[in-house]
Amino acid sequence: QAQVEESGGGLVQAGGSLRLSCKLSISLFRLTARAWYRLAPGKQRELVASISGDGYTNYADSVKGRFTISRDNAKHTLYLQMDSLKPEDTAVYYCSPIDLRSGRSLLASWGQGTQVTVSS
Repeated sequence: QAQVEESGGGLVQAGGSLRLSCKLSISLFRLTARAWYRLAPGKQRELVASISGDGYTNYADSVKGRFTISRDNAKHTLYLQMDSLKPEDTAVYYCSPIDLRSGRSLLASWGQGTQVTVSS
């Protein structure tokens, strides 16, 4: 049984927008902090945005002012609104519970992710 299910990716032109969603299984609900990561070809996995249990958010400098992370606890769902997309945002995006002190994912294994491709 999948623990996380990401969706909402796609192909978009530079300057466009996408909204990613992530459904987390109930077993992960107790892990309150959540995050989005991304993995681009030839690069290491990058922490994009995080949100604490009480709604405090943090963003990578590369997406600050363009991306917005949010959560719906009742639906066990995490979102990432991505605006003003750039070709360098092209990557597979993953969601995860996170240890905010270390920035590390608390998943034993990653979900399938959702592909975001931004054309110039």
